[in-house]
Amino acid sequence: SNLPSVAIVILNWNGRTFLQQFIPSVIQSSYPNKRVIVADNASTDDSLNFLATHHPQVEIVRNDNNYGFAKGYNEALKKVTADYYVLLNSDVEVEKNWIEPVITLMEADRQIGACQPKILSWHDKTMFEYAGASGGWLDNFGYPFMRGRVFDICEKDQHQYDTVQPCFWASGAALFVRAELYHRLDGLDEYFFAHQEEIDFCWRLQLSGYKVYAHPSSVVYHVGGGTLPKGNSRKVFLNFRNNLVMLYKNMPLSEAFWKIPFRISLDGLAAWKGLLSGDSGYFMAIFNAHLHFIKWLFFEKHQRVLKKNKQLTGWYRGSIVWDYYIKKKRSFFEIVGIK
Repeated sequence: SNLPSVAIVILNWNGRTFLQQFIPSVIQSSYPNKRVIVADNASTDDSLNFLATHHPQVEIVRNDNNYGFAKGYNEALKKVTADYYVLLNSDVEVEKNWIEPVITLMEADRQIGACQPKILSWHDKTMFEYAGASGGWLDNFGYPFMRGRVFDICEKDQHQYDTVQPCFWASGAALFVRAELYHRLDGLDEYFFAHQEEIDFCWRLQLSGYKVYAHPSSVVYHVGGGTLPKGNSRKVFLNFRNNLVMLYKNMPLSEAFWKIPFRISLDGLAAWKGLLSGDSGYFMAIFNAHLHFIKWLFFEKHQRVLKKNKQLTGWYRGSIVWDYYIKKKRSFFEIVGIK
C-alpha cells in the first residue's frame, strides 16, 4: 500500500475482558495499511491465550514486567516499526473509519506531531469522556482541561467542538504520533509510570517546534478508569506528583519558581478540603505526592527541556480554579470563549 503504515498498539495488563469486548472493533478498522499489536505488561491472566485462540492476526509484543503505561509503551515500541503509532487503551471501542481522517491531516501537515480523535463515553455515547474529550488544554498553573471537560464536569456532545483544531495535548487513551518523533523525543517519561505522561510528551513536542491536534471527525468511545478507578489514592498520588514534575521540566524557570509553590498551596487546599469531608486517603495521597516531588527535585536525576518554540497552542492564560469555583463557569466555551 502507498498509504503510511499505522501500528495500533494496545498496552495490556490482565485485560482479557476489555480485549474480548473491544479488540474486534479495532481489527475491523477500515484503514488498509495497519497492524494491530498488543503490548503485554507481563499479564498473569489468560489475555494472550485468548488472543492466540480467537484473534491470531493480532501481533503480540511481550514485556518482561508490569512497567506501567510510560515504560510499558517505551519498551514495546522499541520493537515496532511503522510510520505512525496509535497508543490505544484496551477499554476503547473505535468507529470503523477512525484512522483515515487523522492520517490524512497529519500527512497534509508534517509539523503535526501528534493528534487525537474525539473521545466520547462508552457508557453514554452522547457525552464527552473524562480522559480526552475533544482535545486537551492547560491553564496558567498547569491544570489540564479539555474541549468538553472541565474538572469533573463532562459536557454533552452537541457537536460544539467538531472543528479540527490545534490543542495543547492529545489524550493517551487514543494517541496518534509520528513514530520517528516518538523515538527522537525519547518517548514517554518513565518516571511518571502512568498519568499525565502524554501531556508531558505533547509539551515537549510543542517545545521542539511541532503541533498537536484534535480531529473530531475521528470518533472513539472510552470506558475510562479501566486500570485505576477515578478517586483511587494511587491515581490521585500520580496525578498530583506527575503534574508538578511536568511543570518543573517544561516551564521557563522564571515561571516555575513562583507557579510551583502556588500550585502546591492550591493542592494543599484541595487536600484539606478532602480531609474535612472525611477523605483521609485523598489528603495523604496529595501529601505523599508533594514529598515525592521534592525528593525527585533534589535527589533524582532529571533534566529540563531545551526550548526551541516559545509559542504554545492550547495554553490558557487564566486560572480554571478561579473560573470554575469562583466564577462558576462550567464549560470549556464559557472559560476560553472558543469552540
